[in-house]
Amino acid sequence: MRDANLKGLATVKKTLASGTTVYYCYAWRGGPLLKNSAGEPIQPGDPLLNGAFRLAHGQRKAPSPTDLSSLITLYRGSSDFRRTKPVTRQEYDRYLDKIRMEFGRLTLEELQQPSTRGAFKEWRDRMADKPRSADFAWMVLVRVLSFAKDRGMISINIAERGGRLYRSTRRDRTWSDADVAAFEAEAPAYMRLAIQLALWTGQRKGDLLRLSWSDFDGSNLRFTQSKTKARVLVPMGPLANVLSSQRGNGAILRNSRGGAWASDGFNTSWRKCCAKAGITNLTFHDLRGTAITRMALAGCTVPEIAAVTGHSLKDVETILDMHYLGGRAELAASAMRKMVVLSCACRRAVR
Repeated sequence: MRDANLKGLATVKKTLASGTTVYYCYAWRGGPLLKNSAGEPIQPGDPLLNGAFRLAHGQRKAPSPTDLSSLITLYRGSSDFRRTKPVTRQEYDRYLDKIRMEFGRLTLEELQQPSTRGAFKEWRDRMADKPRSADFAWMVLVRVLSFAKDRGMISINIAERGGRLYRSTRRDRTWSDADVAAFEAEAPAYMRLAIQLALWTGQRKGDLLRLSWSDFDGSNLRFTQSKTKARVLVPMGPLANVLSSQRGNGAILRNSRGGAWASDGFNTSWRKCCAKAGITNLTFHDLRGTAITRMALAGCTVPEIAAVTGHSLKDVETILDMHYLGGRAELAASAMRKMVVLSCACRRAVR
């Protein structure tokens, strides 16, 4: 079987032991097998076949890279790049352009010289005032060079194990009750629902924006986390009544026009609400740690917290112990109250 529109496509038919017939489609005779993102052979008639065929031939015709600029071009056309999420590709593109402007003329030979690593480090150091951006730029550089190394274009990746500039300092970055109240005093209803969902569920922003009413059964939210693929069930408690009163179709969290949020649009609206409330040193992501800390202060065990947030037990312990220690004073006070009760009980017992 051959697609007449794909000139040169080589197809091999095979009948499996189960009796199923499969086809192995090659971009050309002796060329690469055309596979989907799961690594399975693309079958004739599959809409993916045309794109995979064109890409293979495009890469076949592409000249061998001679410098970092041409290497970046090849990387952008590769499956390594295409299988990332659209929002990730958008971020990668920004930094790929920066890398091309700064180092695009470096030859493949120069890319493997130790002195070039020093030049890369100096470039990252110039971005040290924004350490997370600097680390992301370095990570993109590492990805491009890893792509080249994996395909035999260079023999070493001199950017490997470059370390990080950013160090988490979020020990006190939890939202206090006063912070939440200040935000809600300035925020419209649809943003107040967003912050309450974050505090009650401890979920990532992306997962909350993807929540639909079909995920809510009247008492619980049931959904699969996009990053970990963990299936979670979160009882909504008193927030269930609020959700039930607003029940509709499509996304639970909606913008001022009643439409589903785009991530950038939500970020912009969130920052505006924070600015109005005078909140400058807290992020939406800090709400996740705040939720975990609140659950701990309420007496929830680590397994109970993990069941809600979808974290592993180890991750919950790490978050409580290393990053979100704003509640330590409250935990210590709670411990002392329990000790006082125990002490009084002991004294009564010995009298």
